[in-house]
Amino acid sequence: MRTFSSLALLLVATGALRAAAQAPAPQQPDCNPADTQWVCGQRTPEDVVALPGDQWAFASAYAGTGGINLIKVSDRASMTIFPSASVKQQLDKKAYPDCPGPPAAPFTTHGLYLEAGNRQVLRLMAVVHGSRESIDVFEVDARPSTPSLTWIGCVIAPEPIGLNSVRGLTDGGFITTNWLPRGGSPDAMQKMMAGEKNGELWEWHTASGWQKVPGSEAAGANGIELSDDGKTIYMAAWGSQSFIRLSHGATPIKRDEIPLGFRVDNIHFARDGTLMAAGQITDPSNRTSRVVRIDPKTLAVRDVLTRPDDATFAGNTTAIEVGKNLWLGSYRGNRIAIVPAP
Repeated sequence: MRTFSSLALLLVATGALRAAAQAPAPQQPDCNPADTQWVCGQRTPEDVVALPGDQWAFASAYAGTGGINLIKVSDRASMTIFPSASVKQQLDKKAYPDCPGPPAAPFTTHGLYLEAGNRQVLRLMAVVHGSRESIDVFEVDARPSTPSLTWIGCVIAPEPIGLNSVRGLTDGGFITTNWLPRGGSPDAMQKMMAGEKNGELWEWHTASGWQKVPGSEAAGANGIELSDDGKTIYMAAWGSQSFIRLSHGATPIKRDEIPLGFRVDNIHFARDGTLMAAGQITDPSNRTSRVVRIDPKTLAVRDVLTRPDDATFAGNTTAIEVGKNLWLGSYRGNRIAIVPAP
């Protein structure tokens, strides 16, 4: 565990470095809740996931007071569900034996993972920064009229891992990305943006603890997904503007990497089995939000969205299908953008 003062300084520095990849943000206009192209009331919604049925969604809060927001899709109303008095705490000591308890303020949330399936109770995982660097785990009960959360545990990241995204595993473990290691040199972000490998994937299980994923070294390891059979990892490399497909648990390691031409952030499976990859073009003359679909078998890439940054929305980080629309998250700003799915 680090002291709050040292961690606060680190988070400020990391946020400043990442913001430097974008132009100084213009004053963002107020978000009008009646405008159907926005989900208002957000605090930098870096990642977004939807419950089965597309009636509810969760958004992370990468800035401000942090936490996790719950959004009712029908009217786009948003509330902070964690932390809140309604969240129960029931630490699963068997699954997460070294967890010291829920995160203390201040903390912000980054990547999210929501377990797939049509069960009424699903696991939600969140990357947490602030008083500690951790993966926190919840159970989502979808049976009430408004879904409820129960915090069930956490895993503290060892130094110097700087977490970004997480993908849960069936045994309660996970694979996560070391995007920007903590305590690096002042030019660490610039080197990573130039394509220098600076991090990798890490896997955690209750019995074995933290283990580096072989062959996963990357420049800015960011979003992550896993095939249904668990044999293939898909990873976004933000620094090298590329997408990586990596064999998981097999020898010899097979790795394929393709350029995408933009800084790839979060990746999520779409309903048709393709991977939706979202991110940013950070060229000062062409700052743009981008979304593409990637075929996980052929690695063929198809354009989905190109949106020039403006005062209302910039710095796209995620794209998910919600009903007939795409919901776009951002690492800056006060809203989620809603656009018709092509």
